[in-house]
Amino acid sequence: MATLNLNASSSSSSSSPTLEASRFLHTPYYCEENVYMLCKNLSEDGIAKSDSSDLFVVFISNEKKQIPLWNQKASHRADGVILWDYHVICVQKRKESYLPHLVWDLDSTLPFPSPLPTYVAEAIQPSFQLFSEFKRVFRIVHAPIFLRNFASDRRHMKDSDGNWNSPPPSYDVIVAEDGTVHNLNEYMEMSSADVVKTIGADTVETVLAQKLGVLVSETQLEELFSLIS
Repeated sequence: MATLNLNASSSSSSSSPTLEASRFLHTPYYCEENVYMLCKNLSEDGIAKSDSSDLFVVFISNEKKQIPLWNQKASHRADGVILWDYHVICVQKRKESYLPHLVWDLDSTLPFPSPLPTYVAEAIQPSFQLFSEFKRVFRIVHAPIFLRNFASDRRHMKDSDGNWNSPPPSYDVIVAEDGTVHNLNEYMEMSSADVVKTIGADTVETVLAQKLGVLVSETQLEELFSLIS
């Protein structure tokens, strides 16, 4: 994950239990691995289900690899806006159906975790008018599937001479259950042309069954999660 640069605004808030983000592993610019480890830790600590079935991994990017998010720690602006090439967060379904889903974003200055409606309003800001090249696409993947299939040998973080663009995590590279050593590009590649046309029960079934989940637009994000029971 790398930064680029942009313009902005802000809104909303809602109550939910908060934790110190510092208790979880975090390596700057390795958001996909941070979320992979976060899902494991949330399940091991009893904050999420032991099989991670209440967790969803969300990749955010677009064709041009430039997506704005607000309230990000890496920003040098007062409103926290930054232009990432891609970003990855975790969404947790609450046991109580009347409570909003929670967003776990280790790179955000918002409460950790934040209710999904708050995160959408404050970090995604769908009401902010963006040029088409900044429109965001969201890949929703069920965490149990992601934890079995994701792999990264961190090749995307090296320059042409093989030097690190940013220091890597201290733990071993992540290898998929089937032995795949690198497939991050499969999760990152996304186009607005491939976004589902409508959200329904079949969309949820796809998320719960497919390795790469489904692609939705920012206006469909909350709708999809509202259907996940």
